[in-house]
Amino acid sequence: MEPTIALLGPPGSGKGTQAARLRDEAGFVTLSTGELLRQARAAGTELGGRVAGYMDAGDLVPDDVIVHVVCDAVGELAGRPVLLDGFPRTVGQADALGGVLGGQGRELRAAVLVDVPDDVVVERIMGRHQGRADDNPETVRERLRVYHHETEPLVAYYEERGLLRRVDGAQEPDAVAADIQAALE
Repeated sequence: MEPTIALLGPPGSGKGTQAARLRDEAGFVTLSTGELLRQARAAGTELGGRVAGYMDAGDLVPDDVIVHVVCDAVGELAGRPVLLDGFPRTVGQADALGGVLGGQGRELRAAVLVDVPDDVVVERIMGRHQGRADDNPETVRERLRVYHHETEPLVAYYEERGLLRRVDGAQEPDAVAADIQAALE
């Protein structure tokens, strides 16, 4: 059974950097929710039309739609190791993911938390040379508030199931990558 790993952490924790390393060094296929939603929208399918409707209205795409998009993508990757970059984001998504993966003959092997203190996150995001248009202290703090409210409960959820692996994301990227590799062994 090929591994399926969830990579969790606050915005600015380095998840994208570490996901790219796992792709390049360990052969994982990386699935990013944002990228998958944009692809679904561009595909023009019925599901893509639903995604576009939410995105065009500026609304969050509901959990059931996101889970459907992600699980469809995972289903196309039979026999390949998958890294879910920033998914699931809620306990509801995690519950749905577990059920769908089981139906595909997969299971979540680990949920790796790239743990970074809020002050370090704010410093990193504000120091980006090519940041997002909304990378200002107030918006960053709001993104962190949403993360703590919606996503942080996944830490307890996966810890209770014996799947959580914590990695100190405040280290240099090479040290974080080494710790992730060790956590997955």
